[in-house]
This record gives sequence, C-alpha cells and structure tokens, in this order.
Amino acid sequence: MKVAIVHDWLTGMRGGEKCLEVFCEIFPSADLYTLLHTKGKMSMTIENMNIKTSFIQSLPLVSKKYRNYLPLFPIAIEQFDLTDYDLVLSSSHCVAKGVITSPHTCHISFIHTPMRYVWELYGDYFGEDKVGWLYRKIIPLFANYLRIWDITSSNRIDYFVANSKYVANRIKKYYRRESVVINPPVDTQLFQPSKKSSNFYLMVTALAPYKRVDLAIGAFNDLGLPLKVIGTGQEERNLRRLANKNIEFLSWQSDVVLIECYAKCKAFIFPGEEDFGISPLEAQASGRPVIAYGKGGALETVIPIKGSRLGVQGSVDREKRAEGKGQFPTGVFFCEQSQESLVEAVRYFEGISHLFEKDKIRKHALNFDRSVFKKQMKDFIEEKYLEFMELGFV
Repeated sequence: MKVAIVHDWLTGMRGGEKCLEVFCEIFPSADLYTLLHTKGKMSMTIENMNIKTSFIQSLPLVSKKYRNYLPLFPIAIEQFDLTDYDLVLSSSHCVAKGVITSPHTCHISFIHTPMRYVWELYGDYFGEDKVGWLYRKIIPLFANYLRIWDITSSNRIDYFVANSKYVANRIKKYYRRESVVINPPVDTQLFQPSKKSSNFYLMVTALAPYKRVDLAIGAFNDLGLPLKVIGTGQEERNLRRLANKNIEFLSWQSDVVLIECYAKCKAFIFPGEEDFGISPLEAQASGRPVIAYGKGGALETVIPIKGSRLGVQGSVDREKRAEGKGQFPTGVFFCEQSQESLVEAVRYFEGISHLFEKDKIRKHALNFDRSVFKKQMKDFIEEKYLEFMELGFV
C-alpha cells in the first residue's frame, strides 16, 4: 500500500503525538502531512519521516502564534494532494480528518476529539475573560464556519476510531457517526515505580485553558502543599502570576526528569475534563495514585477508591466492575470542577494515601501498554482496508 499519515501540527510531544509515533512505526515508509512542523520538537521516529507541510508553515510568527491562524486551517488541510494513496490514516484533534481523498482511497481517522475550540469548550477559549472586545465580535463568525466545516468534513471519513468512550459519544453527537474505541498508548517500560518517594504533588500538562491548571494553583495556594507543574502553553504567564512560592513551574523536561518526577510524586493532579488523558496513566505506570476531576476520560482510566465520599456519577458502577475483576483503587475523584472541591479531595487523599499500593496501581496501567495499542491499531487497519476492498472501492 501507498500510505499517507496526516496530523494537525508537529510542535511538541504530547498525547496525540505519542499515538502518531506508533502510527509512524506501523508505516515507517509513509508520507507524513501536517500543517506545520517545528524541527527538533518531535521524537526521532517522527522526525525521520518524510514530512510535508502546508502554507501555514510560511506565515509570520507561526512557531508561537499558529493558533491565531485557526480560520485558515481547513483551507490548508484541503490543499494536500492525496490522490495517489491507497490508505490515509489521519490523527485529528482539529482539522487533520478533513483532508480530501480520492474514491479509491481508504481513509481511517483516529479522533482525539472533535474540534474542541468551537464545540463544548468554545467559552473556555473565547469567553469574555479570554479575548478582547474586537475578537469577541469577529470570532463568532469564524466559529460558525468552522462548526459547519467540521461536520461536513466528517463525511469524508470511511472509518472512525475514537480514543475513548467519551470521545465516541461526542463523535456520535456532532458527526452522527459510529466509531470503534482504541485507547491511546502508555510507555509502561519507560515509566516505572521507584523505591523512593517525596511529598510533592505533580501535574504534567500543556498550559491551555481547558486543562484547568488554574484550579490546581488556587487549590494548592490554599493548601500550602508543594506542587510541581511540568509543561508550557499560552496560559503560562497568567498562571505564574497566580501561583504562590509552593508551586514550581518546570516547563517541558527531558524523559529523565519526567520519569523521576512521576515516580517520586505523592500523587498526580488532573483537574481538567479530558478526552482521554495519557498523563494519569503514565503516573499510574509509575505506581502513583491520581486525584482527578470525575468526568471525561478519567472515568475510563482511574479506579476510584471504594466508598469514597467524593465519588461522582459513574464511579459507583466503575467501583463495582473493578471489584468484580479483582482490581484495586488507583485514585480519588472530585465531583465539582472547582477549587474547593479539589482542596477537599487532596485533604481526603492525605488521610488515606497509605491505602494505595504502587505495584497494584502499575498493574492497572499495563492494560494500556504501547504494545496493546499498536496491535489493536494494526488489526483494525488491516480489517477495515480489506473490508474497503471487498466493497469494490479499490
């Protein structure tokens, strides 16, 4: 097969890029199409691909201000010529799924999320407290266009893969399409438990609005407990202003530092409503419990401690299923996305932290190992490509 892989942009190694890395391992000879590429920011597996960028790459200040060009992204992604490919595998959280393919090309799209900027998180990105009055007048016009384009372009995809049940439900709501759920990969060989531990809490995240790092900062300002934040993003300057001295910003770190922080932290803090969330599983692979907002992908990856007074809707059934499988708790949920609720959860955890066992937490994370993801994706692609051929398109 002649294969093309399409990914929104290549500016750093986050959750979506860890999925992309596996796709590149499955198809090392594929061409990799993307809106823009910041060289040296990706893993060697991705950097070694034949990378082809769009006209977005040449726009002013694109390396730092590429999100400002969002209205141009659909035009840019549609200009890629994918006529000669047998298989297109798109990895999409924005516009990558919208590439135009020929009738004989099988298009499989791995959806990290429908375009969150213009759907349920529109207010988090473009609310009154996020942008000035001029942008508030202009952005609604583009947002309406992007919603229409997002729905229309979903009809170009032959087979959908969702990264979680949570995202599968949103695909069904916005696109009216069914999808198969294949959870993203966790490198459980890289992240290992440590015999040593420390008293700090940890976040590893892009500093974007929907990650709700502001909640964690407010909570830990009140608690006075040490918190390390690994990551960068457009909210960094504002977040640093909010933080007291007990909160340390470390920017993005090497794997060596990341591994050590995961393994030694007291617990991992996860206050956002995520589509899936690989970082909580990296923490669990390191044997560390997670304190998470009980909504979204966290309900699929964290096993709440039984009888927790901080349990949320859906966690009771999760506890029962886990108990039936002989699984052990891996974290604590808090039920409201508020500073007060997170403070309560951390204080509750402080009193029960001894109940969590690192080896049993890690055992749960092994269900999401990189090898599992790679096999599931290879099997799915093979099955659907053969089905596509049998339908007579090839």
